[in-house]
Amino acid sequence: MDQTGSNNVVTFSEILLTLRKHIKLILSTTIIITALAAVVTFFVMTPKYSAGTQILVNRKLSSDMAAAQLQTTQADIAMISTYKDIITSPVIQDTVKKETKNLPGSADSAVSVATETNSQVFTVNVTATNPNTAASVANKTANTFKKKIVKMMSINNVTIVSKATANSSPVSPKISINLLAGVVLGLILGVGLAFISEFNDKTVKDEAFLTDNLGLTSLGIVNEISQKDIDRQVREQAAGTSSERTNKMRRRV
Repeated sequence: MDQTGSNNVVTFSEILLTLRKHIKLILSTTIIITALAAVVTFFVMTPKYSAGTQILVNRKLSSDMAAAQLQTTQADIAMISTYKDIITSPVIQDTVKKETKNLPGSADSAVSVATETNSQVFTVNVTATNPNTAASVANKTANTFKKKIVKMMSINNVTIVSKATANSSPVSPKISINLLAGVVLGLILGVGLAFISEFNDKTVKDEAFLTDNLGLTSLGIVNEISQKDIDRQVREQAAGTSSERTNKMRRRV
């Protein structure tokens, strides 16, 4: 068996000892990274707000075509993907941008369409840096779509189910998620730095380091003597020398 390979195996107790030894480094790194995440979240990232309006598009059938109602409904649901592409296309968005260009943050607004399974109703969502702008752009998008879809696809039964309203609660940034990410990233970085510092530490800590890692022969151990012990020994030697001199003088007398 390769003894060198077995000696290089890091045990769980050694891992815990390394973490305990560098606990200050780990904690300080975690605090710094979390603080940076908080600074970026509160002072760098711009809050964004969301607003949505719901639209229903269906086709009315005459009484003699009532039997085909189910098939027509399924066709309307399948057409929602087409409506989604039309709403996000320049045909609609260029008009919306012209009419909302004076609103704060309208240039940075983003439009998306959300659908529900087996539902003829879809939602136009708008995110912007201003909650009132997000609601205005969403409502303007719905109204523009309602007007233009008549000429584009000969559909005249578009209903705005619910209008968008301003919501003062930002949808981003996610404060709790960002701070939690800062804590996790700080811990990972701190633990990594702790192990790097430990593995790069070539200080001789015990006799086994010389014999196992460096292949040297130990000739002995010199214990460390504190300054307090040195001072005490000096005082004892001085007191002993003084005592000997006194005894010699007494003998001469």
